[in-house]
Parts: sequence; C-alpha cells; structure tokens
Amino acid sequence: MDWYSLVKFLHVVAAVVWVGGGFALALLALRAERASNVEAMLLAMRATGELGNRLFAPMSLLTLAFGLVLCWFWVGFSDLWVLIGLAGYFTTFTIGMTVFGPTAAKMAALIAQEGVTPRALALGQRMLRFARIDYSVMLVIVADMVLKPTAKDLGILLGMAAVLAAGIALAATAGTRSLTPAPAA
Repeated sequence: MDWYSLVKFLHVVAAVVWVGGGFALALLALRAERASNVEAMLLAMRATGELGNRLFAPMSLLTLAFGLVLCWFWVGFSDLWVLIGLAGYFTTFTIGMTVFGPTAAKMAALIAQEGVTPRALALGQRMLRFARIDYSVMLVIVADMVLKPTAKDLGILLGMAAVLAAGIALAATAGTRSLTPAPAA
C-alpha cells in the first residue's frame, strides 16, 4: 500500500464515522418527532449533543486533515470539486459548532433545571431544522467527493444545488407541529 492510498483510506473512514453517525442520530430524532415520541426525540438530540464534541467534531477535523494532506501532496487545491468540498466542510462544521453544540447544551441544562418543557422541545426542534440543512450539505459533499465535478458538469452542479435548496426548504417548513411533553408520573 502506498501513502496516498493510506491517507485516502483514513480520510474516508473518518468521513464515514462523522457523516454516518450523525445521520443515524438525526434520522432517529426525525422519526421520533414524526411519531410525536418526545422522549425518543430528546434522547437522540441529547446523544447528538454529547457525541458532537467527543466524536463528530474530532472525526470532522480528521476528515479535513486527511483531505488537506491529500490535496497538499497529490491533488492540489484548484479543482472545483476540492473548493466545493472545502466550502461544504466549513459550512457543516460551523453549523455543528454554532448550532448543534450550544443548542444541545442549552437543552440539556433546561431539562435538568425544569424537566421536559415546551421550551426544551422547541430547542430540540431547532436542532432538527438545522440537521436538515446540515445533512443536505453533507450529501452534496459526498456527491462532490465521488463525482468530482468540473465547471462543465452543469447537470451535477445543478443537482447538488437542488439538494441544498431542498434541505433549506425542508428546514424552513419543519417544526410546525407542536410537541407536548408527557405528563409527569
């Protein structure tokens, strides 16, 4: 095995853990929200917050680091697909650090202080709205890394833009259902 293959393998493994783990938790939360299962939704959101700094942020940083090594030594930084990937990475990393982390911490503190209240549920739904955007960006990044579009690949670029627009639209229309916490026993 050569160095390029090893670094590329580590890049992909880190990305799979980061994207796949977060996607699974977001999917669990969305399913719980649709089923009006408040406890399951909060459990998934709490897990997302707890794993954010312990797993997802380090894996995203490793994904970036290995990707930068690949670009520095073998690929370069001028290809459109590299620039799209970097822009996508910084978008999703920023959402994680400015929305998911702080909102999960605020939600956990609120639940510890007041229990499961409509305010705590609203924070969980806020995280789910941003998850729709975040995972549309991640889907674009995955497509970008696999398809490696150039400026001539208008169909691919338009498809990626449509995925991003759909994620934003879903986020804008989500969370209109009011969840109520289960009565205390």
